[in-house]
This record gives sequence, C-alpha cells and structure tokens, in this order.
Amino acid sequence: MSEDPLASTAERTLRLVELLLGEADGLTPQEMIQNLGISRSSLFVLLRTLKALGYVEQIERRGRYRSGPRLLSWRGAPADQRQDLVSSFYQEAGRREWAETLLLVVPAGEGHLVLGQIEGTQPVRCVYDAGEVNPDLAAARRLFAAPPAAAVLDNGCALEEREQLYELAVPICPDGVRPEAALLLGAPAYRWTAAALLEQWLPELRIMAARLSYRLGAPTYTPYRYSVEKDMPAAIALSPAEISAFLQGPWTARLACIRPDGRPHVIPVWQEWDGHAFTMIAWQGSQWAEFVRHNANVSLTIDEPWPPLRRITARGQAAPLGYSPGSQELESLVQRLAQRYLGNAGPYPSSGQVQSAYRIRVESLRGWQGLPGAAGGPHPNA
Repeated sequence: MSEDPLASTAERTLRLVELLLGEADGLTPQEMIQNLGISRSSLFVLLRTLKALGYVEQIERRGRYRSGPRLLSWRGAPADQRQDLVSSFYQEAGRREWAETLLLVVPAGEGHLVLGQIEGTQPVRCVYDAGEVNPDLAAARRLFAAPPAAAVLDNGCALEEREQLYELAVPICPDGVRPEAALLLGAPAYRWTAAALLEQWLPELRIMAARLSYRLGAPTYTPYRYSVEKDMPAAIALSPAEISAFLQGPWTARLACIRPDGRPHVIPVWQEWDGHAFTMIAWQGSQWAEFVRHNANVSLTIDEPWPPLRRITARGQAAPLGYSPGSQELESLVQRLAQRYLGNAGPYPSSGQVQSAYRIRVESLRGWQGLPGAAGGPHPNA
C-alpha cells in the first residue's frame, strides 16, 4: 500500500467498494476488517462517509453493511435484465389507460435514468425525456436515499410536490426488499390534492410494482422490510368492495370441475368479474368445457403470490353463453381479456381460437388476506 496518506485512503476506499459489490448479502465490520487488513477506527470512518453519501447502507441497526443505491448504479444491471424490465414495464402499463404520466426510472449518478415513459392522456400533462438522466426527480431521490426517511420506510412510497406538480414514486425490488428501480407518476398539482392522488393511484402503482418485482424474481414484495417478522399477520376477511377491486386485476383463476369419472379437474383460466358472475373462455381443445356440460358445479380460486396475500374463493354453476364462432360478442370478450392479461404485448388471440364461453353464476364468494392461522389467528371464514 502507498505511503502517501491520500493515496492510501483512496486505495482502502476502492478495496472496500470492490468487497461490498462482491457480497450481495453484505458484510459485518469484522469480516471487512479481516479482508482489508485495516483498523476498526479507519473502517468506520470510511463506512460513515460512504453511508452519508448513499454508497453504503446498513441493513439494520448494528447489522451488516452492503452496497447502497448509488454504488449499485455504478455496476448497473446487465443489458438483458434491464431490457426485460423495460419490456415488462410496457406490458404491465399497457393493461390500462393512464390519465397521468408514468415513468420507469433507475438510479444513475447524480440523478435517475428514465428507462420508459407512458405519457398521460390529459391535454395538460407532465412529459419527461426518456433515455436521459434527470437530476430533479425528488420523489425518486427520497425513495433511493440511504437511509430512507421514516415516512418512506413506513409507507413504502414517496410523494413530493415541486414546481406545481406532484411526483409519486413506488419501488421495484428484484429481491422483494431492496429498491433497484421505481415507478414514478407525474401529475400537475392543480388537478390533485396529495390525499386524492394517493387514494387514486397508490394502490394501482403498488400492484404494478409488485408484479414487476415478482417477474424479476422477488419471492415477496415487502419494500425496506429487511427484518422479517416472526409471524405473518393473521388472515382477515375482505369486504365486498375490496373483493371486487381485487378481481379487476390481471389475476389468473384456477377453475375446478368434475370429470365424468368423478375425479377433480383443475385448470388455469382467464376471468372477468362483473360484480355478480364470472365470465371465461375455453380455448380450442379444452377438456373442462365438456366436463362442465355434464356437471355444472364448479369452484374458482384467485390469489396473489406476495403480501398481503389476498385470495378469493367462489362456488357456482357454469352455463354456456351460446356465442357463435366469429360473433361480435365473442370477439369483444376475447379482446377485453387479452388486453387485461397481455397488455400491449401482443399478438392477441382471436375468437377463432376459442371453443366456447361460459358464465359462472356465483352462489358463494369469500375473500381474505394474510395466512389462515398465522399469528394464532383463526381463518375468517372458518
């Protein structure tokens, strides 16, 4: 190591950076001392400085240290992974029309790189420079700050008002916990209050961020929750309004019916809920359509794979809708379902690929979130 104090400090800093980048799960101070061969006091001087600048973060008080958002941005995501994220963003965003502008951003140096943009449909709307680094995205800056503010940790999002516009940012976490990208909604302030913006857009953005995180490999979506709770929250029942809101999402249903020999048959299906009944299509060659003609009793389950672990169960009678092949009714149903589940990814299926359409008249519909029996709680519908 060089005898020049400045050179020595630079060398120690670079070695520490290399060490942290090579250990995704982080290191304890003792492990860093053993690897770097420096004193405890020198190490903590470096760690405090890098932590204050956002290059290092501590997982929990007196816990392990690992790369912070600004250090991770040096490394960058592999080109194919970033392309997967961009493609997934446009596919997920294409499931609906956005009245306000939606961005996909990642940390980049002193600002945030805008990887993707869906401009809002309003005549007066926010417009950003896609493909450019923007140094002024205040909500994204708060989201990736090290350490994040208490409000960001508690709410899992950041809301900022600046220059007569609101920015609402929600993290995308490939490991379910650490934000590496974000969805950011930009909206002129004259159209919204902070409370109205959160009520209207935060649930939608959270669902989309969770789906993107899950597609990148996250086992759960619990931003900033580095310390896993001992028990999952006990299951609680969903209200009819919460059930209806959940069923409007792009969730695949599992249909259970009875084969002629009495054995159960379960198949994933696209579903559309109108508040009273489910409508679904049977693709050409589907066996279940024939099974329900002989026994109309069916069950459905619809669920999400990350917290809060909402789930819906339904029972009812399935009846064919009688749409003729190529009819406008069948084509319209297929296109609605394709838009909902595929977004703008295309190509869309056609009604010619559909064997029949069914409507399930619901006799029982229940919903809950959390794990049955978790934390000592009973199942809400037991």
